Amino acid sequence: MLSMYRPGGGWMHRMPAGPKLACLALVALVLAALPSTWATAPVAVGASAALYVGCGMGVLAGVRVLGCQAWALRWVIVVTAVGQLLFLGPEAAVANTARVVAALLVAGLVPLTTPVAATLDALEHGLRPLRPVGVDAARVALLVTIALTTIPVLSKLAGDIRDAQRARGLRPSLARGALPFLVVTLRHADDLGDALAARGIR
Repeated sequence: MLSMYRPGGGWMHRMPAGPKLACLALVALVLAALPSTWATAPVAVGASAALYVGCGMGVLAGVRVLGCQAWALRWVIVVTAVGQLLFLGPEAAVANTARVVAALLVAGLVPLTTPVAATLDALEHGLRPLRPVGVDAARVALLVTIALTTIPVLSKLAGDIRDAQRARGLRPSLARGALPFLVVTLRHADDLGDALAARGIR
C-alpha cells in the first residue's frame, strides 16, 4: 500500500494512533454538526487549516500540504457545491460544501501523520470488542485505512503526472493529464488488489 506518511516530530506525530483517530473523528463530527449558515464556512475551513498549520509539520509545510489536499478535492467541491446550490440555495450550498471539505481535510491528516501500520493496529484494537457480534476487526480496519489514504494517494499521483509533464516541457492541463491519471490510478488499484489478495482478503 502506498503510504503518504510524512515523518515529523510535531505533537500530532507523537500522539498515539488510537487517541489521534478518536480526536480527529470528534472534530469531523463537530464540523458536520455545524448549522447551515454563512458563518459555518469560515469556521469549518479555518478549523481544518489551523490543524494543518499547527500539527507540527511547520507553518509553510502545513500550508503547502493543505493546498495540495484541497486541490485534490476540487471536483468534490465543484460537484457538492453545484448540487447543493441547485436544491438548497447559496447559503446552504456554501455551508454544506465547507463542512464536507473540512471533514475530508481533517481525515487526510491521519495518513499524513500516522504510519499505515500504526493506523491499522489502532483500528483493529478499537474494533476488537465487536468481534462477538460478527465484526471482522482486521478487515474493517484495513478498509477504513484504505479509505483514509485514498485522497492523499490520488493527490500524489496527480502531482507526479504534472511533474512528469513539466519535465518534458509540456504545460500541465486537464486534457493532457486525464488519460495518464486514469492509467496510474488503475495501476494503483491493481497493485492494491494484489496486496489485498496476498493478505488473503477477497
